[in-house]
Amino acid sequence: MVTELLKKLFKSVREYKLPSILTFVFIVLEAVIECFIPFITANMINSFSKGVDIKEILKSGGLLIVLAFLSLACGGIAGFTSSKASSGFAKNLRHDMFAKIQSYSFSNVDKFSSASLVTRITTDVTYCSQAYQVLIRIAVRAPLLLIFSIIMAFIMGGKLAFSFIVIIPFLGGGLFWVAQKAMPSFRRVFKKYDKLNESIEENVRAQRVVKGFSREEYEKEKFTTASENLCKDFTRAERIVALNAPFMQACIYFNMIFVMLVGSMLVIKSGGTMINVGEMSAMLTYGFQVLMQLMMINMIYVMLTMSAESMRRIVEVLDEEPTVVSPENAVITVKDGSISFKNVNFTYSDTAEKYALSDIDLEIKSGQTVGIIGGTGSSKSTLVSLIPRLYDVSKGEISVGGVNVKDYDLDTLRGNVAMVLQKNLLFAGTIKENLRWGDENATDEELVAACKLACAHDFISSFEDGYDHYIEQGGTNVSGGQKQRLCIARALLKKPKILILDDSTSAVDMKTDAKIRQGFKSYIPETTKIIIAQRIASVQDADIIVVMDGGKIKSIGKHDELMETSIIYREVYEQQMGGAVNE
Repeated sequence: MVTELLKKLFKSVREYKLPSILTFVFIVLEAVIECFIPFITANMINSFSKGVDIKEILKSGGLLIVLAFLSLACGGIAGFTSSKASSGFAKNLRHDMFAKIQSYSFSNVDKFSSASLVTRITTDVTYCSQAYQVLIRIAVRAPLLLIFSIIMAFIMGGKLAFSFIVIIPFLGGGLFWVAQKAMPSFRRVFKKYDKLNESIEENVRAQRVVKGFSREEYEKEKFTTASENLCKDFTRAERIVALNAPFMQACIYFNMIFVMLVGSMLVIKSGGTMINVGEMSAMLTYGFQVLMQLMMINMIYVMLTMSAESMRRIVEVLDEEPTVVSPENAVITVKDGSISFKNVNFTYSDTAEKYALSDIDLEIKSGQTVGIIGGTGSSKSTLVSLIPRLYDVSKGEISVGGVNVKDYDLDTLRGNVAMVLQKNLLFAGTIKENLRWGDENATDEELVAACKLACAHDFISSFEDGYDHYIEQGGTNVSGGQKQRLCIARALLKKPKILILDDSTSAVDMKTDAKIRQGFKSYIPETTKIIIAQRIASVQDADIIVVMDGGKIKSIGKHDELMETSIIYREVYEQQMGGAVNE
C-alpha cells in the first residue's frame, strides 16, 4: 500500500529529482568512508604494538583526518541537497493539492470539509516532506552502513562477529514490536488534527458571535478538550516508542561486554594470532555502527508508517475526481440569459432520504427580473446554485441560453453568471483589487460606474485613500451593508448575462435597496436578474415572483396575482406590511 502511495506522490518531485539523486550519491560515499575509518584505526593500533616508525603513524593519522573531512563534507552536502529536495517536494505537493481543490465542486468540498482540507495541505504535507527526506537520506545510509559494517566485522573479527546473529534478531524484533504497538495511536492523531483545526476555524469565523454571547470560556474549554485528546494519543504513542532506547542500550552493552570479554580471552590465549587488540577495537566500533543503523532503520519504519496515513489522506485529495467538469467539445458561447428548469430534482447526497429540490419547472426569459421568496430552508439558494453548476442536478435538466448547462465549458458558463451570495466575502487587499475580481482589466471609470450603481461610491469616497482603501481579511473593517454593496459592484463588473443576488441587500436600508434595483433596469436591461429576498419590497416589482416552500415551487406570478392566489405570499406580505392589505 505504501509503495502505491509513494508512486503517486513522487510525481510531485519533478524539478527536484537532481537534488534527490545527489543526496543518494553523497550518502553512499559517506557510508563507504565511514566503514573504512574503523579498519584504518585498527591498523594504527596494531602498528603501535609493533613499534613502527613515526612516519607510518603520521601517514595513517593523516589518512584518517582526510577521510573524516571527506565524510563530513559528503554528509554536509547530502544534508543540503536532501533539505532542498524535501522542501521542494512539499512545495510542489501543496501546489498540486491546491490546484486540485480549485477544480472541486461544492459537493467535493463537502465530502472532505474545509478543516480537513486545511490539515491535509499543511500538517499532512509536512509529515510527507519529513518522510521523503528520511527516505532519500537515512533510508539509504542506514542499510548501507549496516551491510558494510557487518561485512567488515566478519573480516576483522572473524567468529567474534557471530554475536550479531544473536543481537540483530533480538533488537530488530523488539523494535518492530514497539513500532507496531505505537502505530494505532499515530493513526488516530490525524483525525483529531481535523477536529482541532475545525474548532479553530469555526471559532475564528464566528468570533463576533462568540464575544456577543460571552462564550469565550466555552470555546476555550472545547479547544482544550480537542487539544488534550490529541496530546493523549501522541503521549501514548511516544511512551511506547520510548522503549526503543532501553532495547538499544541493552544490545549495545551486551555487544560491548561480549566483544571485550570473549575478545580479550582470545587475544590472551592466542597471543594475538586469532585476533589482536586493533581488530577487537574495530569490532567494538562496527558493533556500535550495526546497532545504531538498526535503530535508524526502525526509526524509518516508524516514520513511514506514521506518514502512511498522511500519504493516504493526501492521495485521497489528489485522486478525488470533481463531480462537475467541462464536457468534450463544450459550448463556449452563451447566447442570452434565458433559463429553463425542466422537472428538476436535486439532493446533496446519494444516500439522502429526501430531495432538497423536487419537481421544479420554471421558464425565465432573457432580461427578466425574477424574485424568489420563501421561508428559511425552502431551498431558494440551492435552486440558484444549480444554474452555474456549483452542483449538478440529480434528475431533470437546466438550460441557459437554450443549451443544457452540462454542455457548456465551465469557465464560459460561470463567466456569464455573476452571483452575490448570502455570505459576502472580500479578500485582503485594496477596494480596487477586490472590485477587479469581476474584471481584472476594468478601468477606474468602470469601477466608479459600477460602484455608483451599487450605491457604494459615496462611502468609498469618504475614505481618505478612496478606492485604494485597504480591506482587511474577510472585510472586517467595513460594515455589513458596505460589504454587500462592494460585492454587488464586483458582480456588475463581470457584465454577466445572468445576475443572481442571494439575499445580498439584507444589510442595506430599503431606500438604497430600491435605488440599486432601479439602477439595474437602466444599466443592465438585457441581463437576467434573479433576486432572492426575505423582504417583499425587494421583489414586488419583479417581472415574475417565485414562491417556494419545502424545496418546491408553490406559486409563480406577479405581485397582484400572488396576492390573490398564494396564501404563503399574502401571509408574508401582511406580516411585513402590518396587515395593510385589502381583503
